[in-house]
Amino acid sequence: MPLHVDTAPVTLDRREGPHGEVVLRQRGEHHEIIANGCFLMDTSDGRSERLLVDAAYDALAAAGRTAPALLIGGLGVGFSLARAAANPHWRHIAVVEREQAIIDWHRSGPLDRISGDALADPRSVILHTDLVTHLSTATDRYDALCLDIDNGPDWTVTDDNENLYSPAGLAACQGRLEPGGVLAVWSAQPSLAFEDALRNAGFTGVRTEEIRVARGVPDVVHLAVRPA
Repeated sequence: MPLHVDTAPVTLDRREGPHGEVVLRQRGEHHEIIANGCFLMDTSDGRSERLLVDAAYDALAAAGRTAPALLIGGLGVGFSLARAAANPHWRHIAVVEREQAIIDWHRSGPLDRISGDALADPRSVILHTDLVTHLSTATDRYDALCLDIDNGPDWTVTDDNENLYSPAGLAACQGRLEPGGVLAVWSAQPSLAFEDALRNAGFTGVRTEEIRVARGVPDVVHLAVRPA
């Protein structure tokens, strides 16, 4: 959710990568990430990013799953990673991030204030790769996938990300989940079409949790379960 303040942004870093331009800006005391001219996220709130992780864990805990392994798709400003690392019950926390610039902003830049402790946690690892490629080619399985690489299934940052929400992409998500594992997908707005796509892909327990925002439609987390 963007900051609704009058403070002019200051560009701290701008990089051209294989997937386009990424920019880190500071606006007042907060930071924001822009990708290919599209606002992604900032450090002003983080409730919905935390919900992404909490909702996945709660679903696993309710099913009796202990010491689960988690894959987070997208490092962003680090709220989801920090939330996961604050929970001692996650056994393993992997984060897939394709932009080296974003990784650098966390490891040696201003976003360290959010993710520094989490990155130092021995359970955490960053995988510098494309999420769609990783889901399709990796062999590791996880108990939860928490995906936050776009503004939602209907509002992707790059055209190739649309593959993630296609039948083939959702099948790849299932392939990386253990039976009974949970898929959680962040979105800047609800998507009934995506809920239908999840059901058509064979997921069960499809539901949506909302986080009310100051203006406009709520942020949401779409949840679904791979059948056991």
